Amino acid sequence: MKTLQFKTNINCSNCVRAVTGFLNDVSSIREWAVDTDNPDKVLTVKGDEVTVDEVVEAVEDAGFDVKEVIHS
Repeated sequence: MKTLQFKTNINCSNCVRAVTGFLNDVSSIREWAVDTDNPDKVLTVKGDEVTVDEVVEAVEDAGFDVKEVIHS
């Protein structure tokens, strides 16, 4: 399973609730979570076929900022 991480401005439980429907509508996402305790509010997404573009579109459609975290 592929894992992608994104820096976001999803910073509280209400924000997580607001983005839930958008992320759950992406069929390639198997599971996701936002670490609101992390200063970068890291969204971790897992799925076999999930793409960066799908996640970015879903989060932006929900009204939040999102940027892929590139691991070296």
